[in-house]
Amino acid sequence: PAVWPLQAQIDALAAQGGGTLTLGPGVYKTGAIFFKPGVNLHLEEGATILGVDEDAGYPMRETRIEGETCVYYPALVNADGCDGFTISGKGTIDGHGLPTWRAFWACRKAKRNCLNKEPGLVRPRLLYVSNSKNVDVSGVTFKNSKFWTTHYYRCENVLVHDCAIVAEVIDGVRGPSTDAVDIDACRDFTVRNVTMDVNDDAVVVKGGKGPWADDPARCPGNGPSENVLVEDCLFKSVCHTCLTLGSECTAVTNVVMRNCRLDGPSNLVNVKMRYDTPQHYANVLVEGCTGRCSSFLRAKPWMQFTDMKGRTDVPESVMDGLVMRGNTITCSTMFSVEQQPYMIFRNCAFDGNAVTCANPGTPPRQTAP
Repeated sequence: PAVWPLQAQIDALAAQGGGTLTLGPGVYKTGAIFFKPGVNLHLEEGATILGVDEDAGYPMRETRIEGETCVYYPALVNADGCDGFTISGKGTIDGHGLPTWRAFWACRKAKRNCLNKEPGLVRPRLLYVSNSKNVDVSGVTFKNSKFWTTHYYRCENVLVHDCAIVAEVIDGVRGPSTDAVDIDACRDFTVRNVTMDVNDDAVVVKGGKGPWADDPARCPGNGPSENVLVEDCLFKSVCHTCLTLGSECTAVTNVVMRNCRLDGPSNLVNVKMRYDTPQHYANVLVEGCTGRCSSFLRAKPWMQFTDMKGRTDVPESVMDGLVMRGNTITCSTMFSVEQQPYMIFRNCAFDGNAVTCANPGTPPRQTAP
């Protein structure tokens, strides 16, 4: 299909004071599009926004990715400073990721330390919403992103519900790092009744990385994520983890995941303790989840692409208050834990679960407050 002038339609609506870009059945091929305050998106059933593959479709600009502000490709759909932004309908946003996936895996095969942001690999996200309040995303299917699927940065009062986020396995090729929902320095964030099947983490809570990531003077773009609710979701077998804390994260407070169903993901919870970043996770509750996975809890040092930047002491990573209760899970390993001295656990409880597993493993060693 030809490239559609969707940006011109968005600009025209904004010039009129706002409105909704409504797309009927059909395929709308486009590069990066940028919504403006007061302009929303509605995709009718049978409507597909399809991302182009050419790098010219994603002119590089300052954005937020992998825990840092940098110059990188924008997403296919972008909304910055758009309070009240909505995406609705039963259509699809398709990143056409397969060519990029193949290029990435070829790079990784040839070069063990091939980066997610490897120069020459055009890997835009599917949706990036930043600096926005009262965001509502519902109904649509997000499909086959070239990189992270949906990413929210410095947003407040967000509801993602009744939609699907998938990265298909095509001809045996999986989509690398196609996280479903990246929550980056946000607060009051709900994910409800969403089906997720992506080749990486599903719901991921983030906020920054680096040896001084918690210093606002040195790293002003970072921040905590607070008050996250994940409920009534379905996590399928391609997912690595249902709920992940990290790996780019300085502070997380008040996270609840409840009443979710697992159909074969790798981990129910993954606490990534990054070696080069001070981290403090607090008040995390996981309850009422059912189904099967590989590990009930995974907690290990995170060493991939770490950089101490001259700092000589290893910053502490603290998990203060992880409670997992009332879950009925069949898994291979209950506790997949490798604890290092910088990894501190306090006030954690894992009682009242019905876990069937071949290997119980050992829960995290806890330190008194």
